[in-house]
Amino acid sequence: MTPTHRALGAFYGLALGDALGMPTQSLSRAEIQSRFGSITTLVDAGPDQPIAPNMPAGSITDDTEQAILVAQLLIDGNGRIEPALLAERLIAWEAVMQAKGSQDLLGPSTKRAIEMILAGRSPEEAGRYGTTNGAAMRITPVGIAADIAQPRRFLEAVIQACQVTHNTSLGISSAAAVAAVISCGINRQSLAQALEIGTEMAFTAEQHGHWVAGGRLGPRIRWARELSRDCPDGELADLLYDVIGTSVASQESVVVAFALAQRVALGKLGAFDALCLAASIGGDTDTIAGILGAMLGACDGLDCWPAELIAQVIEVNALELVPLVQGLIALRNA
Repeated sequence: MTPTHRALGAFYGLALGDALGMPTQSLSRAEIQSRFGSITTLVDAGPDQPIAPNMPAGSITDDTEQAILVAQLLIDGNGRIEPALLAERLIAWEAVMQAKGSQDLLGPSTKRAIEMILAGRSPEEAGRYGTTNGAAMRITPVGIAADIAQPRRFLEAVIQACQVTHNTSLGISSAAAVAAVISCGINRQSLAQALEIGTEMAFTAEQHGHWVAGGRLGPRIRWARELSRDCPDGELADLLYDVIGTSVASQESVVVAFALAQRVALGKLGAFDALCLAASIGGDTDTIAGILGAMLGACDGLDCWPAELIAQVIEVNALELVPLVQGLIALRNA
């Protein structure tokens, strides 16, 4: 399996998880059970979906769209992201979404950072309050383009992608952990190995950015992986939803994605079944499933996803990720 095949598994895994979670995002677990039962395939969003009303089955959200934006910036910048340009592109992206009537707009951390940029604050300062999962949800292209085998350069690339909106210990460590798993997968490491390295990267990366109060990512990921290892099948969803949490806070949603990935690494859950569980669990379902899909796809390759569902996501969104992935792999090999 080539690095490109694994990178496609990651990027299309992000898109597939995102689309599976699209109709359930921001709904409680009880609401999801009432409306859908559980998610087992791509489904339409209903008219009362609070963020994506009436979106057709297979539609991606801001998670994948912003990852594509970051990927293009990386390629255009030959591996570097100009902070001011990232801010400009995010502003332009939100304007397009608003013109479409979409409610899928910038998240709270990114919105606050962009407002500070527009008010003349520096990019380094603008991201000092970003603790939510926005950086982690769009970090997939950095994990593809930056090789974890060169840890200093890898971490620099992650910090650069986070700085404008999530320049905090929580924002950077969550994004670095996810990107590390993806980068390990592209290097042909097993999911179990990748999760261990991703956990350790969370500890390393939290030394960067502005310190903010909140549960530390490294200890929470390690704790959640241990809980997931021993939890009976019938209790897993309750554990994730009730105890860890599924909000936009990085120390909840990113940690849940790691807990589900641990279950897959143990052979207790299939890759696609894990995405469906993430999409059914409640809260920030599209982001949890998207991050999970990127990590699993990098380690297991494109073939771990149902081909007919990938084809549906491609068709519904007119999505063409092959040139982007090829450009990112070229940066990795440069």
